[in-house]
Amino acid sequence: MIFEVGPRDGLQNEKTVLTLADKIWLCESLTAAGVKEMEAGAFVRADKVPTMADSEDVAVTLENKRLAADFYYLVPNLKGLDRALSKGVRNIALFTAVSDTFNAKNIGMSVDESFKVIEEIVKGAQKHKLKIRGYVSTVWGCPFEGRIPAAKAVPVLERMLNLPIAQLSIGDTIGVAAPKGVKEVLKLLPQSEFKSRVAVHFHDTRGTALANAEVAYDMGVRTIDSSLGGLGGCPFAPGAAGNLATEDLVYFLKENGVDTGIDYTKLCETSLKLSQKMSNRALSSKALQAYAANCSKNPVWDK
Repeated sequence: MIFEVGPRDGLQNEKTVLTLADKIWLCESLTAAGVKEMEAGAFVRADKVPTMADSEDVAVTLENKRLAADFYYLVPNLKGLDRALSKGVRNIALFTAVSDTFNAKNIGMSVDESFKVIEEIVKGAQKHKLKIRGYVSTVWGCPFEGRIPAAKAVPVLERMLNLPIAQLSIGDTIGVAAPKGVKEVLKLLPQSEFKSRVAVHFHDTRGTALANAEVAYDMGVRTIDSSLGGLGGCPFAPGAAGNLATEDLVYFLKENGVDTGIDYTKLCETSLKLSQKMSNRALSSKALQAYAANCSKNPVWDK
């Protein structure tokens, strides 16, 4: 399963703010391409994250459309949960980090303090039978504390996994992980959870995201986060590139005999149209760049 994070994590730090209509078009197009799960917005302060200011309208519109996909919304606190519930949201995401310094910079609290909030959100969400996805970031490295050893990361991951959540997404927030480090973390987690409850989330800052995803897949993980075009990044990490590109991941898996259920051509066409809507913003996906260069000359190859 590919979990698409582009409509939230991908767009969150972009200078161009898409209109509500364009955000709905994007989610509809991704659904039409075969994406079954994706982030669609965040119930955060509009003054802090202006690109997500219309998430309530996004939620109402998508929930009313009843599309063939599950849409998740980031919820940072109980106020965010109340906003999500008032808009009929059925799936939420919550988050923390391994690094106390990163958490302090990002959400103004320590890891322990963040778990107190998370536990309150989980209790509230369970009452309304919401599906919950938990994110843990800076698993392999922090822009402030440097490299994170597996021995420090795994207890935080286990703490999140022990909560009654549907899935845990393990994040390489600044793109420092390499296959060896991915193995070191994953081998310390219960492999019985890999197919159903564990996901991986890699950024491609140093060009290792796809290699890391392959390692995780080979170890049994079956949900990989990615962002169309490779959009995304970390505002606290200078030079940090975006997420693993969905096009690169779909192409890689397809060529290795793995059926993702995603129509590669529809996905690429959606990303190219999104680029136009974002003032022809260059997208980092290598597979998308190849598709754009070849689709008019040799359309058979990239279908």
